Amino acid sequence: MKIPFNKPYLTGKELEYISEAHALRHLSGDGVFSKRCHRWLEEQSGCQKALLTHSCTTALEMAALLIDTQPGDEVIMPAFTFVSTANAFVLRGGIPVFVDIREDTLNIDETKIEEAITDKTRAIVVVHYAGVACEMDIIMAIANRYNLMVVEDNAQGIMATYKGRPLGSFGQFSALSFHETKNLNSGEGGALLINDPRFAERAEIIREKGTNRSRFFRGEVDKYTWVDIGSSYLPSELTAAFLWAQFEHAEEITHRRLALWHTYHTALEDLEAEEILRRPIISEEAGINGHIYYVLLPSIEERTRFIDYLKSRDIGAVFHYLPLQDSPAGRLYGRAHGALPVTCSTSDRLVRLPMWIGLEEVMDTVIGEIYNAVSHLRGR
Repeated sequence: MKIPFNKPYLTGKELEYISEAHALRHLSGDGVFSKRCHRWLEEQSGCQKALLTHSCTTALEMAALLIDTQPGDEVIMPAFTFVSTANAFVLRGGIPVFVDIREDTLNIDETKIEEAITDKTRAIVVVHYAGVACEMDIIMAIANRYNLMVVEDNAQGIMATYKGRPLGSFGQFSALSFHETKNLNSGEGGALLINDPRFAERAEIIREKGTNRSRFFRGEVDKYTWVDIGSSYLPSELTAAFLWAQFEHAEEITHRRLALWHTYHTALEDLEAEEILRRPIISEEAGINGHIYYVLLPSIEERTRFIDYLKSRDIGAVFHYLPLQDSPAGRLYGRAHGALPVTCSTSDRLVRLPMWIGLEEVMDTVIGEIYNAVSHLRGR
């Protein structure tokens, strides 16, 4: 593609910091750059403790361990999400209970959560789709009323807010992604944010193969040993060094992505007015981060033709999640609470448009071809 869907942004400092980590001869995890990243995340989110992980997937797996997911426990979540949201809990024997999403924000429909709660419900997992906040006040009130844990799958929400408060700071835990498609990236990577101090020490233990190794390196014990279940979840110092170069420019990166987002939003207003497509709807409480710009076409057939037309012009536009409740694994390991019509309709009609820093130089071309694609669909 001449204009791909994604192009990872580099600040220019990544190789310099990797070289510095190499010179320090500390290549395994939790060195100087890991500690810088942890402090930055803690300051940015206000969480009790931040821990880098290999991915958002492994951060979610840690959360499933920390909430003590047992076989048969039910975990309420949207079906319009990536498979990792469900897999993390299925690996512990949990049962995903899928509920529908809202038509406006495409986030979990908070009005559907309470009716899905049973005596087996252990947690609610929210997904801040496209970096747009779920209705966290209502969701946290439901969780408190039923004594449930809340995990924020905040893979897409770094630097976004709800009522001025950072996403990832509401639930007991939050998982972040630094995959190359995300606003701040390290190729692969993630982090777990712990907001409840009761879980901070155990999170360190689980992340370090079930040992109290972190306490040993802080001089709190004279040797470390196996004390709990766990795995190797910490990334190398080379990954952390790359990520630190991104964190240093987080404000600039967010600002530039928001500029692209607003350019799309303004340019496509007329097409929405003609009811040809629908633009994203953002609630008043949500402060967005420009992660995804999507449009909704009237049908799957028009969506397919729209994507194919842009592809023929060397422009990468892609659909997104397939409904988890209809997938082979979703039917085997989880269940849907009622019909999920918005999830199914959204999955059929959503198109993600190219979004990467540098797109400014060809944005006029992209928008022009979007209008041409729409004319093609209408046979004009």
